[in-house]
Amino acid sequence: MELLKVENLSKVYGTGEARVEALKQVSFSMQRGEFGAVVGVSGSGKSTLLNCIGGLDEANEGKVYVNGRDLFAMGEKERTVFRRQNIGFIFQSFHLIPELNVEQNIVFPLLLDYKKPDQRRVEDILEVLGLKERRKHLPGQLSGGQQQRVAIGRALITRPALILADEPTGNLDSQSSQDVMDLLCSASRHYQQTVLMITHNMNLTASADRVFRVADGNLCELGGETK
Repeated sequence: MELLKVENLSKVYGTGEARVEALKQVSFSMQRGEFGAVVGVSGSGKSTLLNCIGGLDEANEGKVYVNGRDLFAMGEKERTVFRRQNIGFIFQSFHLIPELNVEQNIVFPLLLDYKKPDQRRVEDILEVLGLKERRKHLPGQLSGGQQQRVAIGRALITRPALILADEPTGNLDSQSSQDVMDLLCSASRHYQQTVLMITHNMNLTASADRVFRVADGNLCELGGETK
């Protein structure tokens, strides 16, 4: 089942001599439960692509469909609610709330929508991410790898159909990076969620179902053509 569909996505910054085509007619799709990795040099358009897909930035042209819904056909308020309920974000910086413990940080997105956490799901996520023994720890009491696990749990808790991860291992050592990759992959399989992840480290793409490269605003699929 097609979960994400991107059609002719273009994004331009600036005008005149300062004009930069960050994305040029990018089109591809992903099925539910697929894990995709996006690689490319700095400034190639990777983060712009992820931000447009997530509705954090508006494209100049093109369409983004998530679960059949046209993201850019929504008003700003509707898109904000849809994004919070259907798209999970994981960033290089963990963005955890320092005063909240592990469990409280994970369930925080639910509280924004006045939803009561399903304790069975919380326990399941803590188990999958290996955080059960750390559930009452504050972020400052955790290693970088552990903090990123909490950020992953926060992205999983709302059961989003799509998870967008922007350099989620950028601040981690090589072992922690591989651990986070393994956790993202297992979570994707376990919860049948589509994951699109940016990384500059080709070694971390081995577990991905599909690998895309962005260069000068153009996207191609390594090992095949994009859909």
